[in-house]
Amino acid sequence: MTRGKQELLKQFRRKKRLALGIGAGLFLIAGIGITWWIPIPLAFLVWIAHEAWFSDHFFYPADADYRYDFGDAPSVDLLLRDGQLSLKGQLPSGDTYILELRIISDWRSRFFDPHVIIGGERFDFEHAAKGKRFINLNKHAQALADRELTFKARYCRIDGGMRLTAFRNADFTRKRLMILAPHADDAELAAFGVYRRTHDVLIVTLTQGETEAEDYLKLGLDLPRCARLKGRLRAWDSIAIPVWGGVAPENCLQLGYYGMQLAGMHKQPDSPFGSRLSGNSDVREVRGWNKRRLPSDGDGSPTWNNLIADLAFLLDDFHPEAVITPHPRIDPHPDHVATTQALKEAAIRSQWKFEAVLFYANHLHDNDRWPMGPAGEGITLPPVFNADERETFWSLPLTHEMQIDKAMALAMHHDLMPRIPFKKRIRRRIQALLAGRQWPQTGENEFFRKAVRSSELFHVRLTKDFLS
Repeated sequence: MTRGKQELLKQFRRKKRLALGIGAGLFLIAGIGITWWIPIPLAFLVWIAHEAWFSDHFFYPADADYRYDFGDAPSVDLLLRDGQLSLKGQLPSGDTYILELRIISDWRSRFFDPHVIIGGERFDFEHAAKGKRFINLNKHAQALADRELTFKARYCRIDGGMRLTAFRNADFTRKRLMILAPHADDAELAAFGVYRRTHDVLIVTLTQGETEAEDYLKLGLDLPRCARLKGRLRAWDSIAIPVWGGVAPENCLQLGYYGMQLAGMHKQPDSPFGSRLSGNSDVREVRGWNKRRLPSDGDGSPTWNNLIADLAFLLDDFHPEAVITPHPRIDPHPDHVATTQALKEAAIRSQWKFEAVLFYANHLHDNDRWPMGPAGEGITLPPVFNADERETFWSLPLTHEMQIDKAMALAMHHDLMPRIPFKKRIRRRIQALLAGRQWPQTGENEFFRKAVRSSELFHVRLTKDFLS
């Protein structure tokens, strides 16, 4: 969890404890002079209500407008009449379509997730959401052009008109792609469908991901040995699991740097940053499955300078036409931010210049549920409130079969296997019963719901803009 998210969560919990304390005091006052046990079931009902409807972590006002700048991308207004969407003009040419609309949730949205259903695909918003939102509509462009696109709003209504913006990109599945994954599983979470369809791809995982290894204490190991075991397992995952998606092992590389250390390495580029948990400080310990030699294989030192040298070498060696990497503003995980910073510095050093960068966001620090709604459904754009950069998007639709394959790839990752805590299991049962929420059968981890969607979505930036 990022430091900024920890602070937001602390503030959220302080307010919650204050509200609960005030509530408990009122219950005690109410209990004076009446039957003593009545506040007990009332307190239980308050806890049930909290778990069902008020336990989401949204650290922004639900009535705030999302703000995106699409520049001069072609767009067209839409008309909604009798549950049908139609164009007020010609459908702009493009491969990815983003629908802008303004929603107003009704009173029921405090208890059930407000959403719209477009062409049978569901798009969810925050509880009590109000304001401007954006929907990835690329799967339905042809139905819209044919005037066959249905629209239904539940627990909300549309305020004003709607506008569709078109983006035209290269078909990146036909390009030479390099995917940067800060940890094993990031490539699958963000881009399994993409690399499954791409014939020429290199997946580079930067860290062992040996942190948060407490689950292995049950094996009778001390914490350093747990961390070493987890690092080896996740290093293996980073090489083996992409084979399920059609990527040859020789096109998967584990760099072996240490989890939650990339930001420190960036600040002190000459200093080695070993593992915080395992005590190890030689990245070569998990590079045994790599089929490519790397510059830092010489000394194995976990320094920022070595990381940049490794990435610059891979750019010059593989010649990618596009690179997929975490979004430096929307995804705040320190290892993710540092990964994209490392790419930028390596690209400046490298002789090879790729054409474009595709950004993904596997974590948000102000919304724990995005993408919201059930697995297999559509994606809204993530909450952004400062439109200080022009945005272009590229989205790849996933068939149901592809979604199942992606879920099975996630199920192979050791870090996504452990059962969720008992409290979360109870919360899910309460929310399923009272709030109508659904979770997939493919796995308990929240990423099985968030990452397995009807499409994968990327923010596209030309390399010249990325490096400026």
